[in-house]
Amino acid sequence: MPKTKPRTRAHAKMRLAADIGGTFTDIAVFDDKTGALTFGKALSTPQRLVDGINRGVEKAGSDYRSAGLFLHGSTVAINAILERAGARTALLITEGFRDVYEIGRINRPDAYNLFFQKHAPLVERALRFEVKERVLSDGEVEKPLDEAEIAALGAELERRGIEATAILFINCYASPAHEARAKAILEKNHPGMFVSASHELSQEYREFERCSTVVANAYIGPKVRRYVGEIDEHIRSEGFGGSFLIVQSTGGLYDAAQAQNQCIRMLESGPAAGVIGTQALCHTLGIENAIAFDMGGTTAKAGVIYKGEALTTSKALIGGYDKALPVQIAMMDIFEVGTGGGSIARVDHGGLRVGPQSAGASPGPACYGLGGTEPTVTDANLVLGRLGADRFLGGEMPLDVAAAERAIGTIAKPLGLDVTAAADGILRIAATAMSYAVKGVTTERGLDAGDFAMVAYGGAGPLQAVQVAREIGIRKVIIPMAPGVFSAFGMLFSDLRYDFVRTALMRLDEAPFERIEKIYQELEAQGRDAIASTSVKPHKVVVKRAADMRYQGQEHAVTVDLPDAVFKRRDRKAIKRLFDEMHELRYGTSAPQENAEIVSLRATVTGLMKKPAPGKIKRGSAAPPKAAFTGKRRVYVGGSFRLAPTYRRAELLAGNRIAGPALIEEHASTTVLLPGDRCEVDAYGNLVIAVGRAR
Repeated sequence: MPKTKPRTRAHAKMRLAADIGGTFTDIAVFDDKTGALTFGKALSTPQRLVDGINRGVEKAGSDYRSAGLFLHGSTVAINAILERAGARTALLITEGFRDVYEIGRINRPDAYNLFFQKHAPLVERALRFEVKERVLSDGEVEKPLDEAEIAALGAELERRGIEATAILFINCYASPAHEARAKAILEKNHPGMFVSASHELSQEYREFERCSTVVANAYIGPKVRRYVGEIDEHIRSEGFGGSFLIVQSTGGLYDAAQAQNQCIRMLESGPAAGVIGTQALCHTLGIENAIAFDMGGTTAKAGVIYKGEALTTSKALIGGYDKALPVQIAMMDIFEVGTGGGSIARVDHGGLRVGPQSAGASPGPACYGLGGTEPTVTDANLVLGRLGADRFLGGEMPLDVAAAERAIGTIAKPLGLDVTAAADGILRIAATAMSYAVKGVTTERGLDAGDFAMVAYGGAGPLQAVQVAREIGIRKVIIPMAPGVFSAFGMLFSDLRYDFVRTALMRLDEAPFERIEKIYQELEAQGRDAIASTSVKPHKVVVKRAADMRYQGQEHAVTVDLPDAVFKRRDRKAIKRLFDEMHELRYGTSAPQENAEIVSLRATVTGLMKKPAPGKIKRGSAAPPKAAFTGKRRVYVGGSFRLAPTYRRAELLAGNRIAGPALIEEHASTTVLLPGDRCEVDAYGNLVIAVGRAR
């Protein structure tokens, strides 16, 4: 790294954002003083992830000393769970409830599947220990905690080589004192052990979901703590003297020190940042409804902006519906499929399959020339002419067409196809798989995907966006500036954010507003204290309230935003009407005549931070300037190879129009226009594509 003269915190105006993906590490650097934005992209380095960050920072022409804020998103937490690569973990649980975690909800999505397998707990039964204590649902202590028993269990855990311990005491959401005391004893006696108590993560009822959440936090805790600690130590050794913040799954930021204890909150940190960037873009363009579509090297993700707000959820299933482990925390409502640029194609049971296995960054797709031999989506795009072998990453990384053809040939032969047809099949299957991610956050939520614009980003997103849009009837696709590093860019629009929830069961028509107000004030005070404990001072703190509600007799609830005006008026009818509308949207039906009840109260406390201002580009005529035209290339579209014009995106001007088929190339991505598509460059440099009809 280039050494520069140390700067004082007062002069460190740079904001540096780093997003580590399965294949590439993306860097965005924003100068608060000048408004300048620079980007860097480098291959991820799985053996030592910080090396990929270093290379990206160098390519962005920056350094750690210049930064006052270092923002970071990573897949390390989610990968540790999916790969079962966490710590040796134990669970302490109230006597009589040892098997709650394994029994779960007994999901049976396929009733006639004789080979159905339940979820596999992260902690085996032999490492679940019962504790003699009991708190009732109203918070009354029925059986006091035996502190000597906790101390003895701690010694036993250490003898067994336990690295992390999760604590789940029944009804701790009503009174967390027993959990807090047990944690304090274990941490005092065993300072090297990672200890996590469920009430610190969730104060909701549903013991299985709370148990699964705290176990997951403990399971990934040691790995995430080491990872975050190593990055913190490294950047500070390079002269960084500012604040290190991590992106949460909500898209908000929290301090790295907090992230080392509440690790589970960063499960979807990278994808969430992309949705936040999409929301900022929508505000700039005046778009209310949009789909954030992120396709990287390993996966494709989708989130939703609805009525100007990024949709969040209070829980998520990690690992798929049938065998999933639930996590009960606030997070961006994101649906993910294992299809990305590095997804491997294979012949399975006589048919062609794509993903979820990925070539990743090492060895990568065959065309990278780094040792990979299996065919991937990126290889298919190269063979079909969608990628230029001499223009990948601005020409920094030449691609090997012959290697891509050899790799695809390994699946073309058993299928009785030529290489071109096999490559086209790979892209068709990939597009269908990725359409499921979009449907997962729209159709399955009661929303019509055709009513939304799609904002496509990630290194591979612009390559496939129009094809995916045609699969599900989306008529407008927007490719933002610098799509290949858009998630890192999105971090620059994140705010400090803390979400709190507390179960408080009551009928709406009898709800005591004084009690509700007291709970909200307590939750909001927690949020303000959390923001005050960080090293960043936001320019404003805002609070949002919501409630989980359901009809009496129902099991599951929906989350309803509560506007301040409605709550201050104590307008029960307005609250009921808001609930009916949300239930109608979520399930396609409502029952205005039925009584409703409040299940849990939610508060979101946000510390607003300064955002980069959108910059406009120069205006031109409808015809792109000559400097933008870079020639023609044979591209396979519409069932045959055609000569398609290629354009350098950096030279395009506002108002320029391009008809498909065509390719628009930039440093870290290529946008594909199919026949019938019409693209116009807007005032901010975004590519706005009117999607043609599929032929």
